[in-house]
Amino acid sequence: MPSLDHPAIAHRLRILQADLRATLRAHMKSQEPAVWSRAVRDDAGDTIFGIDAKVEEILVQHCQEWGRIQHFVLVAEGIEPGGIQFGKPGLGGPPFRLLVDPIDGTRGLMFDKRSAWCLAGVAPERGAATRLADVEIAVMTELPTTRQATSDVLWAVPGQRTVGERHDLATGAARPIAPVPSQQDHLRHGFATVCNFFQGGKELVGRLEEAIFARALGGWNPDKAEVYTDQYISSGGQLAELVLGRDRFVLDVRPLVHRKLGVASSLVCRPYDLVTWRIATAAGCVVTDPFGAPLNVPLDTVSDVAFAAYSNPALAARLQPIVTEEVRRHLG
Repeated sequence: MPSLDHPAIAHRLRILQADLRATLRAHMKSQEPAVWSRAVRDDAGDTIFGIDAKVEEILVQHCQEWGRIQHFVLVAEGIEPGGIQFGKPGLGGPPFRLLVDPIDGTRGLMFDKRSAWCLAGVAPERGAATRLADVEIAVMTELPTTRQATSDVLWAVPGQRTVGERHDLATGAARPIAPVPSQQDHLRHGFATVCNFFQGGKELVGRLEEAIFARALGGWNPDKAEVYTDQYISSGGQLAELVLGRDRFVLDVRPLVHRKLGVASSLVCRPYDLVTWRIATAAGCVVTDPFGAPLNVPLDTVSDVAFAAYSNPALAARLQPIVTEEVRRHLG
Protein backbone atom coordinates (compact mmCIF):
# COMPACT_ATOMS: atom_id res chain seq x y z
CA MET A 1 0.00 0.00 0.00
CA PRO A 2 1.41 3.46 -0.88
CA SER A 3 2.34 5.69 2.03
CA LEU A 4 0.50 8.81 3.12
CA ASP A 5 1.60 12.13 1.66
CA HIS A 6 3.05 13.40 4.92
CA PRO A 7 4.04 16.98 3.90
CA ALA A 8 0.74 17.65 2.11
CA ILE A 9 -1.36 16.40 5.02
CA ALA A 10 0.69 18.35 7.57
CA HIS A 11 0.30 21.51 5.46
CA ARG A 12 -3.45 21.03 5.24
CA LEU A 13 -3.73 20.51 8.99
CA ARG A 14 -1.79 23.70 9.68
CA ILE A 15 -4.21 25.65 7.48
CA LEU A 16 -7.19 24.06 9.24
CA GLN A 17 -5.81 24.90 12.66
CA ALA A 18 -4.94 28.46 11.67
CA ASP A 19 -8.55 28.96 10.59
CA LEU A 20 -9.81 27.49 13.85
CA ARG A 21 -7.50 29.82 15.77
CA ALA A 22 -8.63 32.91 13.85
CA THR A 23 -12.32 32.05 14.20
CA LEU A 24 -11.98 31.32 17.90
CA ARG A 25 -10.00 34.49 18.54
CA ALA A 26 -12.61 36.65 16.80
CA HIS A 27 -15.38 34.88 18.70
CA MET A 28 -13.65 35.42 22.05
CA LYS A 29 -13.10 39.11 21.38
CA SER A 30 -16.77 39.62 20.55
CA GLN A 31 -18.27 37.65 23.45
CA GLU A 32 -18.07 37.65 27.23
CA PRO A 33 -16.42 34.79 29.15
CA ALA A 34 -19.84 33.81 30.49
CA VAL A 35 -20.79 32.85 26.93
CA TRP A 36 -17.62 30.85 26.30
CA SER A 37 -17.83 28.93 29.59
CA ARG A 38 -21.47 27.84 29.50
CA ALA A 39 -21.92 24.04 29.37
CA VAL A 40 -23.59 23.05 26.09
CA ARG A 41 -23.73 19.26 26.52
CA ASP A 42 -22.01 16.28 28.13
CA ASP A 43 -20.39 13.79 25.75
CA ALA A 44 -18.65 10.47 26.36
CA GLY A 45 -15.26 12.19 26.25
CA ASP A 46 -15.84 15.38 28.22
CA THR A 47 -18.18 18.29 28.87
CA ILE A 48 -18.64 20.48 25.78
CA PHE A 49 -18.66 24.21 26.52
CA GLY A 50 -19.81 27.12 24.39
CA ILE A 51 -16.24 27.82 23.30
CA ASP A 52 -15.93 24.23 21.99
CA ALA A 53 -19.14 24.27 19.97
CA LYS A 54 -17.99 27.23 17.87
CA VAL A 55 -14.89 25.49 16.52
CA GLU A 56 -16.66 22.18 15.77
CA GLU A 57 -18.48 23.88 12.89
CA ILE A 58 -15.20 25.06 11.34
CA LEU A 59 -13.60 21.62 11.72
CA VAL A 60 -16.45 19.87 9.92
CA GLN A 61 -16.50 22.47 7.13
CA HIS A 62 -12.79 21.93 6.45
CA CYS A 63 -13.26 18.16 6.45
CA GLN A 64 -16.15 18.42 4.01
CA GLU A 65 -13.95 20.37 1.61
CA TRP A 66 -11.06 17.94 2.07
CA GLY A 67 -13.46 15.05 1.46
CA ARG A 68 -13.96 16.19 -2.12
CA ILE A 69 -10.49 14.92 -2.95
CA GLN A 70 -9.61 12.47 -0.16
CA HIS A 71 -11.21 9.56 1.68
CA PHE A 72 -10.70 9.63 5.47
CA VAL A 73 -12.45 9.23 8.82
CA LEU A 74 -12.63 12.10 11.30
CA VAL A 75 -12.65 11.15 14.98
CA ALA A 76 -13.01 14.04 17.40
CA GLU A 77 -14.32 14.99 20.79
CA GLY A 78 -17.86 16.28 20.41
CA ILE A 79 -18.87 14.32 17.29
CA GLU A 80 -20.28 10.80 16.76
CA PRO A 81 -18.24 8.28 18.80
CA GLY A 82 -17.46 6.14 15.73
CA GLY A 83 -16.28 9.10 13.70
CA ILE A 84 -17.51 10.67 10.47
CA GLN A 85 -16.45 9.40 7.06
CA PHE A 86 -15.54 11.96 4.40
CA GLY A 87 -15.01 11.21 0.72
CA LYS A 88 -15.49 7.81 -0.86
CA PRO A 89 -13.34 4.66 -0.85
CA GLY A 90 -10.66 4.95 -3.52
CA LEU A 91 -10.72 8.75 -3.58
CA GLY A 92 -7.36 10.46 -3.28
CA GLY A 93 -4.35 8.84 -1.65
CA PRO A 94 -4.42 6.04 0.94
CA PRO A 95 -7.29 6.41 3.44
CA PHE A 96 -6.40 7.67 6.87
CA ARG A 97 -7.90 8.29 10.28
CA LEU A 98 -7.77 11.88 11.56
CA LEU A 99 -8.06 12.34 15.32
CA VAL A 100 -8.62 15.93 16.46
CA ASP A 101 -9.03 17.71 19.75
CA PRO A 102 -10.24 21.13 18.58
CA ILE A 103 -9.50 22.75 21.97
CA ASP A 104 -7.26 20.96 24.45
CA GLY A 105 -7.23 23.16 27.52
CA THR A 106 -10.76 24.54 27.27
CA ARG A 107 -11.04 25.34 30.97
CA GLY A 108 -8.07 27.67 30.99
CA LEU A 109 -8.93 29.38 27.73
CA MET A 110 -12.63 29.89 28.38
CA PHE A 111 -11.76 32.10 31.36
CA ASP A 112 -9.05 33.82 29.29
CA LYS A 113 -6.42 32.56 31.77
CA ARG A 114 -4.05 30.57 29.57
CA SER A 115 -3.55 29.24 26.05
CA ALA A 116 -5.20 26.06 24.88
CA TRP A 117 -4.04 23.98 21.89
CA CYS A 118 -5.64 22.53 18.80
CA LEU A 119 -4.30 18.99 18.35
CA ALA A 120 -4.43 16.75 15.28
CA GLY A 121 -2.89 13.42 14.36
CA VAL A 122 -3.17 11.22 11.28
CA ALA A 123 -2.68 7.45 11.06
CA PRO A 124 -3.26 4.99 8.20
CA GLU A 125 -6.87 3.83 8.36
CA ARG A 126 -7.21 0.43 10.03
CA GLY A 127 -10.73 0.90 11.29
CA ALA A 128 -11.32 0.21 14.96
CA ALA A 129 -7.90 -1.48 15.09
CA THR A 130 -6.11 1.86 14.54
CA ARG A 131 -3.92 2.65 17.54
CA LEU A 132 -2.45 5.80 19.02
CA ALA A 133 1.00 4.38 18.25
CA ASP A 134 0.08 4.35 14.53
CA VAL A 135 0.01 8.16 14.28
CA GLU A 136 2.45 9.29 11.58
CA ILE A 137 1.66 13.00 11.24
CA ALA A 138 0.94 15.40 14.10
CA VAL A 139 0.25 19.14 14.16
CA MET A 140 -0.56 21.39 17.11
CA THR A 141 -1.41 25.08 17.14
CA GLU A 142 -1.56 27.31 20.19
CA LEU A 143 -4.95 28.91 20.84
CA PRO A 144 -4.03 32.14 22.63
CA THR A 145 -5.83 34.24 25.16
CA THR A 146 -7.16 37.60 23.99
CA ARG A 147 -4.15 39.27 25.62
CA GLN A 148 -1.53 37.42 23.59
CA ALA A 149 0.26 38.73 20.51
CA THR A 150 1.82 35.46 19.28
CA SER A 151 0.91 31.80 18.80
CA ASP A 152 3.21 28.79 18.40
CA VAL A 153 2.74 25.97 15.88
CA LEU A 154 4.55 22.62 16.08
CA TRP A 155 4.45 19.66 13.72
CA ALA A 156 6.19 16.38 12.99
CA VAL A 157 6.30 13.85 10.15
CA PRO A 158 8.23 10.56 9.93
CA GLY A 159 11.98 10.81 9.44
CA GLN A 160 12.29 14.46 10.46
CA ARG A 161 12.77 16.39 13.68
CA THR A 162 9.94 18.50 15.03
CA VAL A 163 9.43 21.84 13.27
CA GLY A 164 8.16 24.99 14.97
CA GLU A 165 6.91 28.44 14.03
CA ARG A 166 5.83 31.49 16.02
CA HIS A 167 3.03 33.50 14.43
CA ASP A 168 2.48 37.22 14.94
CA LEU A 169 -1.28 37.47 15.39
CA ALA A 170 -1.43 41.11 14.30
CA THR A 171 0.56 40.84 11.05
CA GLY A 172 0.28 37.14 10.24
CA ALA A 173 4.06 36.89 9.91
CA ALA A 174 5.68 33.60 10.91
CA ARG A 175 9.23 33.00 12.07
CA PRO A 176 10.94 29.69 12.82
CA ILE A 177 11.45 28.58 16.39
CA ALA A 178 13.76 25.78 17.43
CA PRO A 179 12.08 23.08 19.55
CA VAL A 180 14.90 22.22 21.99
CA PRO A 181 13.86 20.20 25.05
CA SER A 182 15.87 20.47 28.25
CA GLN A 183 18.92 18.21 28.23
CA GLN A 184 19.26 18.11 32.02
CA ASP A 185 19.27 14.58 33.41
CA HIS A 186 17.79 15.67 36.76
CA LEU A 187 14.81 17.64 38.07
CA ARG A 188 16.59 20.12 40.32
CA HIS A 189 15.63 23.73 39.55
CA GLY A 190 13.22 22.65 36.81
CA PHE A 191 9.48 22.20 36.28
CA ALA A 192 8.14 18.69 36.89
CA THR A 193 4.47 17.88 37.34
CA VAL A 194 2.34 15.00 38.57
CA CYS A 195 -1.12 15.91 37.29
CA ASN A 196 -3.60 16.64 40.05
CA PHE A 197 -6.16 18.86 38.34
CA PHE A 198 -9.54 17.88 39.71
CA GLN A 199 -11.31 16.70 42.85
CA GLY A 200 -10.96 12.99 43.55
CA GLY A 201 -7.72 11.25 44.49
CA LYS A 202 -5.76 14.39 45.29
CA GLU A 203 -4.37 12.92 48.50
CA LEU A 204 -3.20 9.78 46.69
CA VAL A 205 -1.55 11.79 43.92
CA GLY A 206 0.07 14.10 46.44
CA ARG A 207 1.70 11.18 48.27
CA LEU A 208 2.90 9.70 44.98
CA GLU A 209 4.37 13.03 43.89
CA GLU A 210 6.21 13.52 47.19
CA ALA A 211 7.65 10.01 47.00
CA ILE A 212 8.92 10.42 43.42
CA PHE A 213 10.50 13.81 44.04
CA ALA A 214 12.07 12.76 47.35
CA ARG A 215 13.84 9.88 45.63
CA ALA A 216 14.73 11.87 42.53
CA LEU A 217 16.23 14.72 44.59
CA GLY A 218 17.72 12.64 47.40
CA GLY A 219 15.28 13.95 49.99
CA TRP A 220 13.62 17.27 50.74
CA ASN A 221 15.53 20.46 51.47
CA PRO A 222 13.03 22.70 53.34
CA ASP A 223 15.26 25.73 52.79
CA LYS A 224 15.16 25.53 48.98
CA ALA A 225 12.55 25.36 46.22
CA GLU A 226 14.26 22.69 44.15
CA VAL A 227 11.50 21.46 41.84
CA TYR A 228 8.47 23.35 40.55
CA THR A 229 5.06 22.14 39.44
CA ASP A 230 2.76 23.51 36.73
CA GLN A 231 -0.79 22.18 36.73
CA TYR A 232 -1.46 23.07 33.08
CA ILE A 233 -4.88 21.57 32.30
CA SER A 234 -3.89 20.61 28.76
CA SER A 235 -2.05 17.38 27.99
CA GLY A 236 -1.05 18.73 24.58
CA GLY A 237 0.10 21.93 26.24
CA GLN A 238 2.19 19.92 28.70
CA LEU A 239 3.92 18.14 25.80
CA ALA A 240 4.55 21.53 24.15
CA GLU A 241 6.19 22.77 27.37
CA LEU A 242 8.55 19.78 27.23
CA VAL A 243 9.30 20.27 23.53
CA LEU A 244 10.05 23.97 23.99
CA GLY A 245 12.40 23.40 26.92
CA ARG A 246 10.23 24.81 29.68
CA ASP A 247 9.37 21.58 31.53
CA ARG A 248 11.32 18.39 32.20
CA PHE A 249 8.80 15.81 33.37
CA VAL A 250 5.04 15.17 33.36
CA LEU A 251 3.21 12.22 34.88
CA ASP A 252 -0.54 11.69 34.52
CA VAL A 253 -1.88 8.63 36.35
CA ARG A 254 -5.49 9.67 36.81
CA PRO A 255 -6.90 6.39 35.39
CA LEU A 256 -4.80 4.40 37.87
CA VAL A 257 -5.79 6.66 40.77
CA HIS A 258 -9.48 6.34 40.01
CA ARG A 259 -9.19 2.58 39.57
CA LYS A 260 -7.55 2.44 43.01
CA LEU A 261 -10.50 4.43 44.38
CA GLY A 262 -13.02 2.15 42.66
CA VAL A 263 -14.29 4.80 40.25
CA ALA A 264 -15.48 3.18 37.02
CA SER A 265 -15.48 6.27 34.80
CA SER A 266 -13.99 9.69 35.37
CA LEU A 267 -12.41 12.72 33.74
CA VAL A 268 -8.97 11.56 32.59
CA CYS A 269 -6.61 11.88 29.65
CA ARG A 270 -7.98 10.45 26.37
CA PRO A 271 -6.18 9.48 23.14
CA TYR A 272 -7.07 12.81 21.50
CA ASP A 273 -5.22 14.60 24.33
CA LEU A 274 -2.01 12.73 23.42
CA VAL A 275 -2.41 12.52 19.66
CA THR A 276 0.61 14.84 19.25
CA TRP A 277 2.97 12.49 21.12
CA ARG A 278 5.00 12.21 17.89
CA ILE A 279 5.84 15.93 18.10
CA ALA A 280 7.41 15.31 21.49
CA THR A 281 9.35 12.21 20.48
CA ALA A 282 10.54 13.73 17.19
CA ALA A 283 11.99 16.58 19.26
CA GLY A 284 13.92 14.11 21.42
CA CYS A 285 11.52 13.65 24.34
CA VAL A 286 10.42 10.26 25.70
CA VAL A 287 6.69 9.51 26.02
CA THR A 288 5.52 6.19 27.49
CA ASP A 289 2.97 4.74 29.83
CA PRO A 290 3.85 5.12 33.55
CA PHE A 291 5.76 1.81 33.45
CA GLY A 292 7.98 2.67 30.47
CA ALA A 293 6.00 0.80 27.81
CA PRO A 294 4.78 2.36 24.53
CA LEU A 295 1.33 3.95 24.55
CA ASN A 296 -0.97 1.24 23.20
CA VAL A 297 -4.57 2.42 23.13
CA PRO A 298 -7.20 2.76 20.37
CA LEU A 299 -7.24 5.96 18.33
CA ASP A 300 -10.58 7.02 19.77
CA THR A 301 -12.18 9.52 22.13
CA VAL A 302 -13.16 7.30 25.05
CA SER A 303 -10.17 5.17 26.10
CA ASP A 304 -8.43 6.13 29.34
CA VAL A 305 -4.71 6.93 29.05
CA ALA A 306 -2.04 7.25 31.72
CA PHE A 307 1.34 8.55 30.57
CA ALA A 308 4.78 9.70 31.57
CA ALA A 309 6.80 12.19 29.51
CA TYR A 310 10.47 13.08 29.95
CA SER A 311 12.38 15.87 28.23
CA ASN A 312 15.24 13.60 27.12
CA PRO A 313 16.40 9.95 27.20
CA ALA A 314 19.01 10.51 29.93
CA LEU A 315 16.41 11.89 32.31
CA ALA A 316 14.04 9.06 31.40
CA ALA A 317 16.75 6.48 32.15
CA ARG A 318 17.30 7.92 35.63
CA LEU A 319 13.71 8.75 36.56
CA GLN A 320 11.59 6.05 34.91
CA PRO A 321 12.59 3.23 37.34
CA ILE A 322 11.63 5.48 40.27
CA VAL A 323 8.31 6.36 38.65
CA THR A 324 7.49 2.71 37.94
CA GLU A 325 8.30 1.57 41.47
CA GLU A 326 6.39 4.39 43.18
CA VAL A 327 3.33 4.11 40.93
CA ARG A 328 3.16 0.40 41.65
CA ARG A 329 3.65 0.97 45.38
CA HIS A 330 0.99 3.67 45.68
CA LEU A 331 -1.51 2.62 43.03
CA GLY A 332 -0.93 -1.09 42.42
